[in-house]
Amino acid sequence: MFSILTHPFIVLSVVTLMFGSGSPLATVLPNHSVRRLMTGLMLAGSGPLVAISPLGKLSGAHLNPALSLAFWLQGKMHQHDLACYLASQMLGAVLGAGVAVLIWKESAARVHNGITAPGMGYPIWSVFLIEMGLTCLLVLAIFLFLSSHRLMHWTPFMTWLLVAFFYWQAAPISGSSLNPARSFGPALVSWFWRDQWAYVLASPIGALLAVGLFRLLSLVGIHDVLTAKLFHAPRYRCIFNHIKAPQINTDQEGKLITP
Repeated sequence: MFSILTHPFIVLSVVTLMFGSGSPLATVLPNHSVRRLMTGLMLAGSGPLVAISPLGKLSGAHLNPALSLAFWLQGKMHQHDLACYLASQMLGAVLGAGVAVLIWKESAARVHNGITAPGMGYPIWSVFLIEMGLTCLLVLAIFLFLSSHRLMHWTPFMTWLLVAFFYWQAAPISGSSLNPARSFGPALVSWFWRDQWAYVLASPIGALLAVGLFRLLSLVGIHDVLTAKLFHAPRYRCIFNHIKAPQINTDQEGKLITP
């Protein structure tokens, strides 16, 4: 819960710092595109940092309900664990956004409390397709990295760069959410629901498409996902199903079993 709570807090804090009215960084970096790129790098970095932390190595660092849904569809999560993860992700997003709004107050209000909304002049259908397509690409990339023993440990680094690039390019159009929880938290705190259905539905549908594409690729030689953790550490106990990455073996009391 703590790692999920910190993500929306960091998101809103960075957006407030980079784009809030009166921010000194607007003077230092007047180029809007450069500031957006730096914002994307900082926002996207929070997820990988959680993934390589002890909490992330234990939980799998699922900060995105769409990603948890994809792992469940791939048979890597029990349905009871999925329900707990989804509830924690949504609750953590609300609490994180609420704490950020309480701390930043007027500064947060100047960036609309971090809510995701279509850019001016962009129809909602284009926002829906972009959010769905980018989520599909993100989940598919994660699955491809996690299906390779050689690439799996680079997954956090890959997601950092990929999400930062997505934010840089798509933020003016859709807000570049890619995460239902990330949109739901600020929307609830601000009680702003206009067009929010698109952010709630687009990412899960994108994750579903990614699972379908990955299964098609598996027909031509791509191996199954080895782990449901974004950063798999063998000595951290794993609650997920059908894990094929190296891991420690423990008995029912949690004691290490040596061969």
